[in-house]
Amino acid sequence: MSLRSFAIVTLLIAVTGVVCAQGRYGTARGLVDRVQKNLRRAEHFTPPSDKEKERYHNAQHHLSEFDHKLSEGRFDKDKLDEAIDDVKNVVENNTLSPEDRDLLTRDLGELRELRRTRGAAY
Repeated sequence: MSLRSFAIVTLLIAVTGVVCAQGRYGTARGLVDRVQKNLRRAEHFTPPSDKEKERYHNAQHHLSEFDHKLSEGRFDKDKLDEAIDDVKNVVENNTLSPEDRDLLTRDLGELRELRRTRGAAY
């Protein structure tokens, strides 16, 4: 096998691995993306206090870390648990519009279902 052929085969294997990992958790990653968008939207409802900003930041940060693991084909339950706790803190303690509270409460339920099924239903 020539060096060029070897490089092409290696690249194809790497790309296939990434695509398979994303395919396995693609819907879960879509959920994470939606929750992050809903958090950003909620954050713009009223100017958040420093503590509220910290809650939004923590939720976004842990969701991003969980999503990063998913992109590598790994389901990190601990990162998901941290994200769930952070979103719960936003819902329970931040100033939210009724619509944003409802959306984030629904998102929280879906994140909990994702954790329960370890991504199998997603």
